[in-house]
Amino acid sequence: MKLFSCLMALLLFLLQAVPGLGLPKDTLRCVGYHGFCFHSKSCPEPFAAFGTCSRRQKTCCIDTTSNFHTCQDEGGHCVPPQIKCVQEQVGLCPNRGWKCCTEV
Repeated sequence: MKLFSCLMALLLFLLQAVPGLGLPKDTLRCVGYHGFCFHSKSCPEPFAAFGTCSRRQKTCCIDTTSNFHTCQDEGGHCVPPQIKCVQEQVGLCPNRGWKCCTEV
């Protein structure tokens, strides 16, 4: 029984120590954009909603006072990678790999 307890403690330690191990994909994406997962559907100020967390059970919120602004906040729109932008804009897009453009 003592060996089992030690193995469980080691497993829990590894799950906490290895980034991303065991986390849902939407949570990993949120954390990758320096976001936070909130239980409520709306984000408190100065955060803005940026997708979901925990398999769509929570809201991913990003800090609007940081350098991580959404594409729409910066006056652009998100397009898939195969579309060529005339002018790219700095900003985050909710879909991985998409880019922020001011003109297409």
